[in-house]
Amino acid sequence: MPNLYGLYILFAREVWRFLKVFIQTILTPVITVLLYLLIFSSVISSSREMLPGVNYLTFLIPGLMVMAMLQNSFANSSSSLFQSRLNGNVIFMLLAPISDFELYLAFVGAAVVRGVLVGLGVWLASCFFAMVPLRHPLYALLLVFFCCGSLGSLGLVAAIIADKWDHISAFQNFVIVPFSFLSGVFFSISDLPEFWQQASHYNPFFYLVDGFRYTCLGVSEIPVFTSLWVGAGFFVLSSTWALWLLHRGYNLRS
Repeated sequence: MPNLYGLYILFAREVWRFLKVFIQTILTPVITVLLYLLIFSSVISSSREMLPGVNYLTFLIPGLMVMAMLQNSFANSSSSLFQSRLNGNVIFMLLAPISDFELYLAFVGAAVVRGVLVGLGVWLASCFFAMVPLRHPLYALLLVFFCCGSLGSLGLVAAIIADKWDHISAFQNFVIVPFSFLSGVFFSISDLPEFWQQASHYNPFFYLVDGFRYTCLGVSEIPVFTSLWVGAGFFVLSSTWALWLLHRGYNLRS
């Protein structure tokens, strides 16, 4: 029998953990994105057309929303589980009558909640710069789930594999941030040299950004169904990796 009460308690604890410090976990990422908007809207003409009928500022906002959701979903699950490992209280979760899958659901669910709250905060703050509509809400919900769920799962992977905080930082600084910046958030990949255009198609973050941009603006560089399939595949792969590590108890039971 699934332990729904235990799942709820762990999920509620994880959500409350980041809400207690919402200035650091929610407000700070939103302010960071506002700085990006201020800088890029000042340096690059907002009248520049990036996609048919889409100026630069309107092009930029959906990408920044996805980037913020990616980075904060990863940060939430990775920091929480790794802190539990350091403090030694992860053993109490392992001894509790909660399955590996329920542990996964609680941590990744909380990461999804934080990612969505940051994304909503970025959208509300961006309204002072430009109004970005939501033309395809169902596709948007799917892509947001794939985005936050995938990075929440990778956060668990990083927290299990890491031996110290430097390893978490390295994963974020050398994998998550570069992949985010090279996903077409700030530019159209058609503006890149041929080699980098082709390389971008191997970056799963590009499909999440471009697909979400389509849900807002109705235009994209690749078909939205391709973005949905890649996003779903990325979510399945990252979730499978996290669940396999949880099942093995790697670095958790030793």
